[in-house]
Amino acid sequence: MAIAEVRVTLKKGVADPEGKNTLKALELLGFEGVCEVRSVKVFEIEMDGKKAEVEKSVEEMCRRLLANPVIHNYYITIK
Repeated sequence: MAIAEVRVTLKKGVADPEGKNTLKALELLGFEGVCEVRSVKVFEIEMDGKKAEVEKSVEEMCRRLLANPVIHNYYITIK
């Protein structure tokens, strides 16, 4: 059994309203020194198979469903 962790982030220059709203809320709550907040999606996928096969399948999942290549970058870690 392998566990794949997929982190999906917005590309540089793409607006992140969730991150901006969170930053604003932190400032209103009195937190100081926070320069930037970015939203990140994390998927944890458990699969049977060898590491290479799992990585190949998860790569395809990212291309077909989990990430939009126009606005997202994604990073895969197999545990």
